[in-house]
Amino acid sequence: MGTWAWGNRFLWGYDPAQDGLLERTFRRAVELGLGFVDTADSYGTGRWNGRSEALLGRFCAGLPADLQERVQVATKLAPFPWRLGRGGLHRAFQASRGRLEGHLQRVQLHWSTARYAPWQEDPLLDGLADLVLASEVAELGVSNMGPRRLRQVQARLAARGVRLTSLQVQLSLLSPEPILPGGLAALCRELGIDLIAYSPLALGLLGRGGGHAEQRPRGARGALFARLEPQLGPLRRCMATIAEPHGAPLAAVALNWCRAHGALPIVGLRTPAQAELAAGALAWQLRAEQRHQLDALALDLNRRMPANPFQSS
Repeated sequence: MGTWAWGNRFLWGYDPAQDGLLERTFRRAVELGLGFVDTADSYGTGRWNGRSEALLGRFCAGLPADLQERVQVATKLAPFPWRLGRGGLHRAFQASRGRLEGHLQRVQLHWSTARYAPWQEDPLLDGLADLVLASEVAELGVSNMGPRRLRQVQARLAARGVRLTSLQVQLSLLSPEPILPGGLAALCRELGIDLIAYSPLALGLLGRGGGHAEQRPRGARGALFARLEPQLGPLRRCMATIAEPHGAPLAAVALNWCRAHGALPIVGLRTPAQAELAAGALAWQLRAEQRHQLDALALDLNRRMPANPFQSS
């Protein structure tokens, strides 16, 4: 599960009155087996900065011991311009661990600086590797890196005896670039790196049925939906055909498409019903020919999700 919306008022309309519902959602998701939880030290807009980690730490602490054992928390640390040198992320790491009340198994570099400040990145990664070697945290991952940079980083860490556990990138039927031949999905399989798909539902667009009665969200998400949605008829019809025998919603097809490419989709959850939907997708998988049909439709789309501006080559 992903927690980007927890504390984000700009895109997701967060209000502290939702906290009780979020806690029930989190507990239900863990009960259903959704134990990997992704967050970041920069999640939460304005005065709610850091709210996602703080809520997640509180929710983890409130679980009974048997459910706590099912949870693996991964946070991302942002390489802001003022975070420099080998120790540049250490204070941020300690702050995140404090907000998470010690529930932290994996630390990730939130994005690559290779495109705009290449000199900044290697020292920060060395510092994160230091934390793993000192047993401050168990695992290290990265996010928003392309194939060339990923190979370089994996080799650098391996030389120090640190395994690069995961790569997190935008991956969905509306952002299928990682599945292209020679792309990130193939490289992760080659290097033994777990591929994590963020925004697997394209900010919720791939979970919509497209009916006229279904209102678009307001603000930036609504504007994006208006731009991308008119082309989705053929893709949605294919998804509906796949979903029908399973009694599943379209969102489950989108999640299983990511899984069919070897990726772990992290889906944002704000209600127990969404947790039920995400867990239900685990009960079945796409057949090879269904995956190929969806691949062809996704790659044929003229308009896709905006690329992350920090994604390196």
